[in-house]
Amino acid sequence: MTTFSAADEEKQRGVRRMKLTATGLLLFVAVVYVLAKWTSNAGAGPWAGYVAAAAEAGMVGALADWFAVTALFRHPLGIPIPHTAIIPTKKDQLGVTLGDFVGENFLSEAVVRQRLRAVGIGSRLGAWLAEPQNADRVTAELATALRGALTVLRDSDVQAVVGEAITRRANIQEIAPGIGKMLEKIVLDGGHKRVVDLVVSRAHDWLVLHDEQVMDAVQGGAPGWTPRFVDKKVGERVYKELLRFVTEMRDMPPTARGTLDRFLTDFASDLQSDTDTRARVERLKGEVLGRGEVQDLIASAWTAVRSMIVAAAEDERSELRLRVRASLLSLGARMATEPKIQGKVDSWLEGAAVHVVTTYRKEITSLITDTVASWDAEHTTKKIEANIGRDLQFIRINGTVVGSLAGLLIYTVTHALGA
Repeated sequence: MTTFSAADEEKQRGVRRMKLTATGLLLFVAVVYVLAKWTSNAGAGPWAGYVAAAAEAGMVGALADWFAVTALFRHPLGIPIPHTAIIPTKKDQLGVTLGDFVGENFLSEAVVRQRLRAVGIGSRLGAWLAEPQNADRVTAELATALRGALTVLRDSDVQAVVGEAITRRANIQEIAPGIGKMLEKIVLDGGHKRVVDLVVSRAHDWLVLHDEQVMDAVQGGAPGWTPRFVDKKVGERVYKELLRFVTEMRDMPPTARGTLDRFLTDFASDLQSDTDTRARVERLKGEVLGRGEVQDLIASAWTAVRSMIVAAAEDERSELRLRVRASLLSLGARMATEPKIQGKVDSWLEGAAVHVVTTYRKEITSLITDTVASWDAEHTTKKIEANIGRDLQFIRINGTVVGSLAGLLIYTVTHALGA
């Protein structure tokens, strides 16, 4: 439903004034015609005929244009003459025609591309982004959007997706060859030595502190029929050998660790080429991934990542926001100065706009047709008349003047030829 604004009311008053002017001019030429005919019949000179002819043609022109202008908005004199009251009766058809016109002439691919190319969005957007305050604003908006998105997402859904994706990816990809290559490189570079140093050092310290527990464990695993003093001797012997081995590994690395290096090298080779070793690793991988603890660990990773991202998005001085801001400034500077990037941006925007207008052209134009169809016919007619009626009244005035001149010319030519 359209509504009348204060501006529309003022325009309507202007239309009424122009109607009075046009009607007053019609009445004026009608009075002139009557007076001219009376003076002509009273014996006035030939001039009375010229005046009467001009006035008569002026009345015809004024009435014809009055009929044409009135027929746009209503039936003249209330008589339902065909093809009158065009706007109220053809309102919906006019809406459809207007929608089709807009769709064909404003929403075509060629027009959209031409207009966007003329605007130069890429360079303008680049210049805008290159301003620090604008980059700060975009960064803040992106941070707000990111926080909002992370808040909307349900942890359980994301955790399920992440867990399923990691598990599926791990099951598809065989890990043994990769582990073998990595282990081979580590051993070749001596990268495992620090780990071994830490392990044997901690193992030595633990054995020294827990000698009784180690010997008790060995004795507890002995058969029941063996004498206790034998079990004790065996436990002591095992403990001493373990302690000796760990001590040699700690204190004499080149000699004691040669065997370990050869073992790791052979194991790395088996991981890459031995079928049985690779199959064992795959079975172990499946067992590990199938454990509930591992799945819970994978799922909980999302919670930690989300908390980290939210904290970084909220902190204006966080590395995340500083990097995003720097990237936006760099992108803006390049877009503002490099024609190649400008062309790419313009091409992307043109493609997106063309896709929208070509795919949803009917929906866009239906906004016009549906809106016009929802308007009340009488109210719409008054609103249109208020906006263009004043100019239409000039047609009536012009019709009166032009008609008078045409009538005068015709009368003059007729008498001239008759003479």
